[in-house]
Amino acid sequence: MLMLVDCSGCRTPLQLPPGAKSIRCALCQAITRIADPRTGPPPPPNYSSTSFNNYHYVPPQVPPPPPPIHTQPSGQIPSAHGRKRAVICGISYRNSRHELKGCINDAKYMKYMLINRFKFPESSILMLTEEETDPYRLPTKHNMRMAMYWLVQGCQPGDSLLFHFSGHGSQQRNYTGDEIDGFDETLCPVDFETQGMIIDDEVNATIVRPLPRGVKLHAIIDACHSGTVLDLPFLCRMDRTGKYVWEDHRPPSGTWKGTNGGEVISFSGCDDHQTSADTAALSKVTSTGAMTFSFIQAIERGEATTYGNMLTAMRSTIRSSDNDLGGGVVTSLLSMLLTGSTSSGLRQEPQLTANEPFDVYSKRFSI
Repeated sequence: MLMLVDCSGCRTPLQLPPGAKSIRCALCQAITRIADPRTGPPPPPNYSSTSFNNYHYVPPQVPPPPPPIHTQPSGQIPSAHGRKRAVICGISYRNSRHELKGCINDAKYMKYMLINRFKFPESSILMLTEEETDPYRLPTKHNMRMAMYWLVQGCQPGDSLLFHFSGHGSQQRNYTGDEIDGFDETLCPVDFETQGMIIDDEVNATIVRPLPRGVKLHAIIDACHSGTVLDLPFLCRMDRTGKYVWEDHRPPSGTWKGTNGGEVISFSGCDDHQTSADTAALSKVTSTGAMTFSFIQAIERGEATTYGNMLTAMRSTIRSSDNDLGGGVVTSLLSMLLTGSTSSGLRQEPQLTANEPFDVYSKRFSI
């Protein structure tokens, strides 16, 4: 069984190989030396035997604050500081049969918007794309996991966090009984064909459940089958007239999928059974994810006054271009390869999910 230890530099949980006496953190590069258990006190009981894939991890109820970091060596990720922090993943799967054209563009546009419109410090934005030269910033499954840990690590009341993913999403059969439709939603890292996908249970356990009171997290997920990929308890089911109800998606098993007092709101590219388009039809200039483009456009046009107005504006943009979304066919073919589905031609409708229901037309949109 793999053991987890806290990094001595950034406090990120690290998987310790059996018998190892030290380990280097993939995020901050600090080397953590493992004391001989016969000569030192036992580690603090932050973890239990709740299983996620091939390792055992339970996020602490309130993540410990990071130690002060006064320097930032070359190649190191930004220290977990400040009131705003973001992880942005854009994956093109280049040179593969699953290649997408607009996802790295999505990541660049999102970073630009966060810095220039929402005043996120550039040093507090962690980018994972295939264009990065640092191997620890490539969007592999391991690096994505580490980045999600980093995003919520040490967060304090008043912090605003953002997680953006643009790439492939899929579904896997659920065997634990905590999915109403019987399927787990997944994110596909660049190495998903060899290392596997990241399932919604893990996303929820890593960036949703540990979130303390006073911290807000927004997730922007531009992928197929992404409606409930954060496993949040409530989904805003809105019709084309703008009327909505909050659907209760709490699992029959009774497992808590909410936060530790914080607030999480997620915009996703489509419903769980739908696919998302990668297309040049919206920007008319370059390929983008339809959902990311409509999200940024709603903000730039001043339509993002409330969460309800934001959602209707995004849907209106995509609906008006339905006939031009040629990339949707490509994405549907990939969905068939990943899930075995034979359906195609599905129209995407962005979705809104949250840890608690609220009045979408009175709650103001803010990041």
